[in-house]
Amino acid sequence: MSDPHGAARDAGIAVLPAESPLPMPEQSLRHGRLQGRRQDTSPPNIVLRRLYVFGSTALMTAAATWLMVGVLARGGIDVLEVCLLGLFVLLFAWVAFSFVSSLAGLQALLRGRRKLGIYPDAPLPVLGARTALLMPTYNEDPRRMMAGLQAIYESVAATGQLDRFDFFVLSDTTREAIGRAEEDVFARLLTATGGTGRLFYRRRSDNAGRKAGNIADWVRRFGGAYPQMLILDADSLMTGDVIVRLASAMEQHPGVGLIQSLPSVVGGRTAFARMQQFGGRVYGPVMAYGVAWWHGAESNYWGHNAVIRTRAFAEQAGLPELPGRKPFGGHVLSHDFVEAALMRRGGWATHMVPYLHGSYEEGPPTLTDLLIRDRRWCQGNLQHSKVVHAAGLHWISRVHMLVGIGHYFTAPMWAMLMLIGMAIPLVRGGIDLAQELHLRLSPVHYWRGLDERGVLWVFVVTMAVLLAPKAMGYVAMLGSRRERQGCGGGLRALASVLLETVLAALMAPVVMYVQSRGVAEVLAGKDSGWDAQQRDDGRVSWGALVRGYGGLSVFGLAMGAMAYAVSPSLAAWMSPVVIGMVLAVPVVGLTSSRKLGDWLRRHRLLSIPEESAPPPVLVRAAELRAAAMQVPLSVEE
Repeated sequence: MSDPHGAARDAGIAVLPAESPLPMPEQSLRHGRLQGRRQDTSPPNIVLRRLYVFGSTALMTAAATWLMVGVLARGGIDVLEVCLLGLFVLLFAWVAFSFVSSLAGLQALLRGRRKLGIYPDAPLPVLGARTALLMPTYNEDPRRMMAGLQAIYESVAATGQLDRFDFFVLSDTTREAIGRAEEDVFARLLTATGGTGRLFYRRRSDNAGRKAGNIADWVRRFGGAYPQMLILDADSLMTGDVIVRLASAMEQHPGVGLIQSLPSVVGGRTAFARMQQFGGRVYGPVMAYGVAWWHGAESNYWGHNAVIRTRAFAEQAGLPELPGRKPFGGHVLSHDFVEAALMRRGGWATHMVPYLHGSYEEGPPTLTDLLIRDRRWCQGNLQHSKVVHAAGLHWISRVHMLVGIGHYFTAPMWAMLMLIGMAIPLVRGGIDLAQELHLRLSPVHYWRGLDERGVLWVFVVTMAVLLAPKAMGYVAMLGSRRERQGCGGGLRALASVLLETVLAALMAPVVMYVQSRGVAEVLAGKDSGWDAQQRDDGRVSWGALVRGYGGLSVFGLAMGAMAYAVSPSLAAWMSPVVIGMVLAVPVVGLTSSRKLGDWLRRHRLLSIPEESAPPPVLVRAAELRAAAMQVPLSVEE
């Protein structure tokens, strides 16, 4: 058991091994130098890879800008058109960057590239070092969470190398009733597995630093006994096979500090959850292979389903508090990006291996739950504006942070682009309320009148570049018999791609509005807070939907009616956004439905291979969770 000083930091009953302290000093963002500019595990042609990605993005953006300038120059370029051009350049560069990266990913996936000597079909390696599996939790249902941990434990045991692993539940739970329930469920877990001496639990009495502080506290108390740690989330599932291969790769490459797997989203019951897991399974690999291809030894970290060298993390990843008040000051919310950047600054390679099947997570059951989580991510990513200029960071680490920041600014930028695109014909045509505006205010006619062929090319090229990564993902999926059959076959998968694209387009205006509001709130100083994630089936009442999205629907309806009264052409111009707003309540409601999700599953739409041929760890986790949820918690609030 822990010493008295450690026990003072634990709430309730703690089941812990003897402490093995490991210093984890707080890092400086003002001082520091990049160590190891060239990593041994970096691809030999990494400079050419990055030149291709960033050079191709620049060339595509320059070509699209030339097309747009040709359109605007027909009528002379004024201030509004300069603003329009600036927004177009930034947004096209954004989608071009995704296109180029996905194209690189497609070729890497089809060629079957592997990193760090990890070959999924090779015999399982024999481990020499100990690894700690850490599962942080915060106000989660302990029955569900620990059932998943038991499935992982049993899968690791099936590899014959259980003696190389210890398992820790690291609780940050603040609700006393849930905390006591965690203790009770953990006791049952020990009995069910016979894992005494290998399964441990503690709940912090002080939640400083949130999840990052939770992990750091463990490192400082117990990290000295474990050369490696594998970080899980409360909804994570990983096969013993993948865990052993990741731990072995870390052992075999002493200069590597972090290896990130690509978690597949599974377990979705609602239509929205099925959309997320299908998109992640079909489009995700191409994108992940692409970024892994040009990230090289400077990959990012997503906070879970990754193995980390404990000494490297302790030496380099101690996070300082950011100066100033929330939401930009205080503890680092999106800590994973920063931890990876600091580890790379300290000379440790960070890699992503997207080809290991057997790493899983769950997605939000509804759009509402996704947007709640996204608001916290928005704040965390914008907070990186205080970190991106930190001394000594590798330039690719800075790119990771800038991409995260830019992601949230694209929503208001798309909105501004649309509004300016409407304003230019209005200003150019003049506003005369005494005349019939519907004869004069037509953005479609205005832009076509400037340069019909040029406008058409700009639209076609932009849409092609925007949608091409989905097409690449579909093509890559067709190339694998297992993936193709698991997604319902080529035709059903195509229908699923079209369905997912239509539903995503209908939700896009809602996401654009909420993300734009989130950016405005963060810039205005509003903190997102910290709450437990929703992991149930997503049931939501129509009353809640009307309260949450009714105002947006009414606004969209009024905007569309006014646009039509002014000009049918204006209404047509605005229709993609207006339709999404007007249908916000029914679209969010239907996609939150388990009935629709079950119907899609019966017809093998939005399917993934884990549904038709689930791996044993998923089957076992489902069995354990179903049984656990039948047992009431012994302590209720």
